Amino acid sequence: MLSYRHSFHAGNHADVLKHTVQSLIIESLKEKEKPFLYLDTHAGAGRYQLGSEHAERTGEYLEGIARIWQQDDLPAETGTVY
Repeated sequence: MLSYRHSFHAGNHADVLKHTVQSLIIESLKEKEKPFLYLDTHAGAGRYQLGSEHAERTGEYLEGIARIWQQDDLPAETGTVY
């Protein structure tokens, strides 16, 4: 069986897409009057250091979140969901 360690992949393009969609869904649910519960059953460490040995080994974050950090023309509301 293969093992998966998110610390090697944190911040990559798929991670950015997942968190963007997740944030938009949660924001949409918050507009409704009914309460909801969000339970992350597959949460990992919660925070990952992108300068860590694991992240630097693959460098996947450079094609994900790092590309967004380099943009200076993002809409003002970008990132405010978090």
